[in-house]
Amino acid sequence: MNYAPIRAITQDEINTFNVDGVVCLRQFFDTNTVELLREIAEENILNPSPMAIDASQGGTGRFFGDTFVWAHHPQLKEFVWHSPAADMAKEILQSNKINVIFDQFLIKDPGTSTPTLWHHDQTYWPVAGSQVATMWIALDPVTNATGAVEYIKGSHKWGKRFKAVSFKDKDMYKENLPEVPDIAANRDKYEFIQYEMEAGDCTIHHGLALHGAPGNSSQTQKRRAYIIRWAGDDVTYDPRPNLQPMLRDPGINVGDPLDCELFPVVR
Repeated sequence: MNYAPIRAITQDEINTFNVDGVVCLRQFFDTNTVELLREIAEENILNPSPMAIDASQGGTGRFFGDTFVWAHHPQLKEFVWHSPAADMAKEILQSNKINVIFDQFLIKDPGTSTPTLWHHDQTYWPVAGSQVATMWIALDPVTNATGAVEYIKGSHKWGKRFKAVSFKDKDMYKENLPEVPDIAANRDKYEFIQYEMEAGDCTIHHGLALHGAPGNSSQTQKRRAYIIRWAGDDVTYDPRPNLQPMLRDPGINVGDPLDCELFPVVR
């Protein structure tokens, strides 16, 4: 497929990311691209990888996730390398290079009651550094009813790292870090950002930005997202016990740049 960027990232968008910890970029991915990603998402649901999970935790509906999907979908590898996505992340992070950590489908079927628990991303992964970001590409219309993500403005600048929260097994993560604060019980203490999105819109949020999402209360509309985790210049390999499983051992040393077959340089 021929991918073409619609425009350059603006300085205002870079500033918004730096201040808020998240920025929404509207309609950077066209209808044909969105339809391709939807088709691959549906194929992936039917033929998931061994890394796929159902994070519904006993609730209604299904909260499906699969990880490192570019490794077994050639069209996704093509997208990661040749779409504007890597350039967008590189600009937002103001980095000279960009590595892909992994990609992912996260899909909440209609009627899925399970929320996305409040967390920040970076403590799940074997990486250290400040230039870590998640790109969340909407493949369906996203509203609060279907599970639009909420972010706590500026939380990436708190200078805090919180223990990872498992979406499947509550005892999975054991790193000696403080628990995520009880956001729901103290909403008046925080400033929230939530974007309603059309298919083809995306957000980019910092690896330490606290975020969560409601379930999908719609009875008809899926909430499908294709997600890419990016790393910039200063990010190094930082394996720690009880982290989110990676596809395989990357074969690099602690403190090394991520540049390897598992976490390749894309730009």
